[in-house]
This record gives sequence, structure tokens and C-alpha cells, in this order.
Amino acid sequence: MPLSKPDSALILLGHGSTVNPDSSAPTHQHADEIRRRGIFAEVACAFWKEEPSMTEVFSMLESREIFIVPNFISEGYFCQQVLPRELRLTGPTTQRDGRVIHYCDPVGIHPNMTRLLLQRADEVAPGVPRGDTSLVIVGHGTNLNENSRKVIEKQVALIREGGHGFAEVADAYMEEAPFVARWHELTTAPNVIVVPFFIADGLHSYQDIPVLLGFESETGAAASARDVFRHNPHLLYGRRLFYSSAIGTEALMADVVLDQVEEFDRAHGTLTTRRPDSPSYDITQTLMRWLAAGKNLIGQVRITSNDGGTFTLQHAEDASLTSLPTFSSPLHPREIARYDDDGKHRPLKTAPTLRHGWRLDLASIDDVVTALDFLYPAALGMAMEHAQEKLAAIPLRDLLGRQTGMYRFASSITDDDALTMIARHCDTATRCMRRITWPLSATQPLTGAASSKADATSAADTIPLLCMEGCCHLVSEARTIAKAAHEARQPLSS
Repeated sequence: MPLSKPDSALILLGHGSTVNPDSSAPTHQHADEIRRRGIFAEVACAFWKEEPSMTEVFSMLESREIFIVPNFISEGYFCQQVLPRELRLTGPTTQRDGRVIHYCDPVGIHPNMTRLLLQRADEVAPGVPRGDTSLVIVGHGTNLNENSRKVIEKQVALIREGGHGFAEVADAYMEEAPFVARWHELTTAPNVIVVPFFIADGLHSYQDIPVLLGFESETGAAASARDVFRHNPHLLYGRRLFYSSAIGTEALMADVVLDQVEEFDRAHGTLTTRRPDSPSYDITQTLMRWLAAGKNLIGQVRITSNDGGTFTLQHAEDASLTSLPTFSSPLHPREIARYDDDGKHRPLKTAPTLRHGWRLDLASIDDVVTALDFLYPAALGMAMEHAQEKLAAIPLRDLLGRQTGMYRFASSITDDDALTMIARHCDTATRCMRRITWPLSATQPLTGAASSKADATSAADTIPLLCMEGCCHLVSEARTIAKAAHEARQPLSS
């Protein structure tokens, strides 16, 4: 029976990036495909380094049963510890706030990844006989997570022993042996196909690996500005080299996401689990009431209710313009929100830099909710929770205290430095339009210039943009400040 979850939501988790606008693209791509199929009542994405964060994403959803699938390659430290911590999960199934939340395995460890690798190899070298071809699967390579290597070694073994016809199948890595730069020594066939076993195409697959393979002499343009996959084959060392985009960009990855939900059902018996009661958490109806009451401005976006139940969204400063490019898809705002007027990447969607010159004509209030969640992720849900006095703001000290790895140092920032950082880094006019709802600590509110970010006053026509927890940009800034202060206190070595 085909998978059907009409009363449930799906969250697809990605890593994301504050500098690479393409990092989250595959995660959104797979979510779009699953959304198109109508399998779940709702489909949302959340990210470690982008918006919406893993804390905020639950505010976007009305469903009481939620399946979460990490769009990650391995099941190591990140998927086993960091993500569950950020999502506040207690096990495979967590019951919290009237919701039942199921946490599935990451996509990269599913057996069907083998099928995707074989298909990608055939796509990148069409008509090339497998018997005359070596397949090389490339990973990053690191001492920090041995599972990321194990998952690649497992795929190599499955393809090598599965009778799939390749002359050779090998694993190679960027930063540990066997090194991908020595691909010509690891293989002997006249044709070589190289597939990066990454979720997204970023700096490694666009820039670093081509240099290591030898068909680029130096790193080139930014990831989103070039395409290195349309020039196959490359003639190197007397052989033909075919280079593929990252396996995570394969369209059929959407099926692997759904496979992991089905695997969870079989393993944990959720097919027979009693579903939660019907939701009372209704963002759509709340927005309708706000619009009827004249609240039609959110961030830099004005919402106009039209005759016939349709709606128009546009930049508030474009209200007097009549001949704007017009779009009708509620998914288009994701592209609108990516870059500012100068074409620069907007890693923070609540920055006061939303691009001008567009108009959205939407057919329903549901489309408006979808569009706004791309323009200002989770903002509607958080505003509704705040109005109901249910928004669970997280003190900055709690956020910094749970950081691990290189970000552990962020927790050592002093109170004075933290308050100065908030006033500067969260400045409404230049950095972020959100209103902070969290204190410095459970017993200490924001003071001084930082306290202006907690000002609760807003115009009668405004739906507030709220911040329930410091963002990844603030954590990074806190680490930088704390580290610099620590180094300044250290005596000079003799």
C-alpha cells in the first residue's frame, strides 16, 4: 500500500549554510516533491545553519503527529546527539505539548542509496559500459566522525559484491587516505566515474574536488555561480573521467526520505499507534482573524485581501507600483527571499533587506501561509503562540550552554560583552527585524541598549516578527567575541 499520512506532518532536516545559498537547495527540492505528492498534511524543512531553526520549525506546523527525517549522509554524532538535543527529543518517539514526534534514521544509511548511486553513475556516463568503468565514491574524510567513512565503505562493498558489472569500485576521500587526488592510481579501467557522497553541491563538489581530480587548476567561482558537471568526460592520464554532482541532489532522494518513514513505521509500530486528537493549533484561521482586524503587515511584506477570497503580497515599499513582475506560486517566495536588491545572499530572512520589485497573487489563505513561511520562516506560528502566551522563549545562557565542539567557547562570553553584542548584532534597522522575547538568563533580563530589542510595542497593523531563541549567527558571534577576549588575556609567550 502506498504511504499515506493525511493527518501527519513531515519535517526534513538539513544542515544548511550561512554562506552558501545552494547548501539547502536539495532539502527544499525533496520537500517540494513530497509536498507535490500529497502524502502528508504538511511538509516543512528545518536547518542547523539556516531558517527555520530546529527550535522554530514546530511553530510552523498544525499537525499533532510529526515525522522527522534527517537529510544527512551518516548516523554519527550529529544525528544521534546534536539533532535530538536541538529538537528536544527523548527517543525514537517523543510526546510533548500534545504532539507525537517520530525521529527517523538519516537518508544516507538507507539500503536504497545503492540504487541511487547506480542510477547516478549511469546518468553521468550514458552508454559507457560498466565493464570498462571504475566507480569511485568520494567522501570528505575526517577523524571526527568515523561513521561518515563507514557508510561509504558499506556502499562500495554492496556495489562491488552485488554483481553490478563495474570493473572496479573504490572509496576515496578529500582529507584522508585513500585520497581522491590519487584516483588514477586507485583505478585501472579506461573510464572512471566519480560520485561525491554528499547531500548538497557546495564548495567541496564545485571547487575542491575538481582541483583534486586534476581537471581544474585552481578553485573557481562561488558554488552558485558555476556548473562543473556539464563538461564530461575529462581526458586525464590517458583515460576518460566522468564527474557527477553530489548524490544528495538526485531527484529520487525524495523516495529515500519516504522509505525512511516506512522503515520507522515497521520498526516502531506507528501504523497502529493511536493518532493524537484533531489539532486546535490553527495558524490559518488565526491569520484570517488578524487580516480581518487590519493586521496586514509582517516584516517588509504587505498582505492585501481581494474580492473573491484571493490575496496579494508585495514589498510594503512597492505599494504604489502597478507594473510589477507577478507570480502565483506560494513556493516562489523562497527565491524572492534568497537575495537582496544587489544580488547578495540573505542568510537571515528577517534582515531588513527583502528584495523589492515583485507581486504575489495567491488563490487562498493556505497559499498565503505557505508563502509567508518562506519569506519569514515560522513567524506566523510564533506570533500566534506569543499572543496565546505559549511561546517558550529560551534564555541566551541556556542556548550557549548547550553548544558543543568548536562552539563550546561561546558560553564563556561575559554578560557585558553579550549585551553589547545583542545591541549591535541584532540591531533592528540594519541586521534583524525580530523582537527578542528571551532574557540573558533565567534571572536576568536584557538591559542597556540591548533592552530595546525586547520592546513589545508595535503598530496596530503589524504582525510581529519574534525571536524565541538566539540564532546561529548570534552563537557564532558570541564564540568569536569570547575567543578574542580569552586570547587578549593570555600572556605573550617568551
